[in-house]
Amino acid sequence: MAAYIETIEVLSNGNRVSYHEITKQVREIVQKSKIKNGIVVITSTHTTCSVIYEEYSHDLNYCGDEYLQVDFNNILEKIIPRCLTENQYYHPGPQHVAFGEKDCEKSLVPDRRSLLNTEAHLKASLVGESVTSAIENGIIQINQVTGYYYFIDWDQNRPRKRICKVAVMGE
Repeated sequence: MAAYIETIEVLSNGNRVSYHEITKQVREIVQKSKIKNGIVVITSTHTTCSVIYEEYSHDLNYCGDEYLQVDFNNILEKIIPRCLTENQYYHPGPQHVAFGEKDCEKSLVPDRRSLLNTEAHLKASLVGESVTSAIENGIIQINQVTGYYYFIDWDQNRPRKRICKVAVMGE
């Protein structure tokens, strides 16, 4: 069995949930891998990000978000509201804040407010960090017309460079 891994980088929006359609890049990586039959795993390396497989919605709101994404955000916001103030959730607790302020690089935790991203962690845990699809005869077995992969950054506190790993395995 052969394996091939590549990275896709995206820049999150920083002031709302960021969706990045990455289907074309994933297809190109599968093609470069030369693997004809196997699987492709698309995964986030971040605890506040997810990868999903969903239908392309066509209609966009004024921010450029697809209606299906807006609906998804609205439903999740009812279940897990945005963390706007300390003590809204247990996390981040005093030990985590101390770790963030003392032990992390300043670029990771520029200020205390950036630690108020509990809802992003919870949404990522609920939705999941990866998607796996079959490859047959060199073609990803997804709907070739309306099926798309999206990398989602749930953290709305600041723009960030995010990493998505694509692993192709098979023969």
